[in-house]
Amino acid sequence: MRLRTLTDPDYLPALDTRFAYDRPANVLATGPSHPPRILLLYGSLRAHSYSRLVVEEAARLLRVFGAEPRIFDPSDLPLPDQVKGDDHPAVQELRELSMWSEGQIWCSPERHGQITGVMKTQIDHLPLSMGGMRPTQGRTLAVMQVSGGSQSFNAVNTLRLLGRWMRMVTIPNQSSVAKAFMEFDKDGRMKPSSYYDRIVDVVEELVRFTVLTRPHTATLTDRYSERKAAGGPLPDAANDLSAIATAHQMKGARA
Repeated sequence: MRLRTLTDPDYLPALDTRFAYDRPANVLATGPSHPPRILLLYGSLRAHSYSRLVVEEAARLLRVFGAEPRIFDPSDLPLPDQVKGDDHPAVQELRELSMWSEGQIWCSPERHGQITGVMKTQIDHLPLSMGGMRPTQGRTLAVMQVSGGSQSFNAVNTLRLLGRWMRMVTIPNQSSVAKAFMEFDKDGRMKPSSYYDRIVDVVEELVRFTVLTRPHTATLTDRYSERKAAGGPLPDAANDLSAIATAHQMKGARA
């Protein structure tokens, strides 16, 4: 398994629990009752990777907020097209985790003004369509970045573009941690700061959006072009909310 073990999963020294909900999405829950399933990807293989440390902080918060996090370890992931037919256990595991997920968090360092090759390699291994299944379509996404210098948004902007390309529901909030080397203690835990508070905001928002959208993923991603290509029957018009709304609009236009 290429899942990273989360150290001290319940220890959150920078979180002021007086202002944190245990289950911030409970009021929105109308569909499945299982914990939201969140896959986390990071973009550096350094032993002291700040993008990984940010992802680990996010994973701890996900647990507090009632979600189930899984962190993929990309350390032996080959480059795209390096292995014939993508027949590599790391590629297969990444795709299975993406299929398992209902939402994702992507965090990349900014290197030369962009996301890293490690980050892009993981995304490039996730096809839009795979045997009739879609590993990313309709899933929620939160984007984050870390920088060695002043605050920048180049990496998160690129991750947003990629999320849109992968047909994901990218939430409005995002996190960009400047001078990341100053934001962690010797044990690799993030210090209390406005940067940490923004990560809390992002994770809380992601959980809410995931719970809100997951019962409706099939409807939200139902496309004319894909129905036409598949040649299958249309949904029952009596229960198709988009058809009902269109009918009302047409009726109003004729009146």
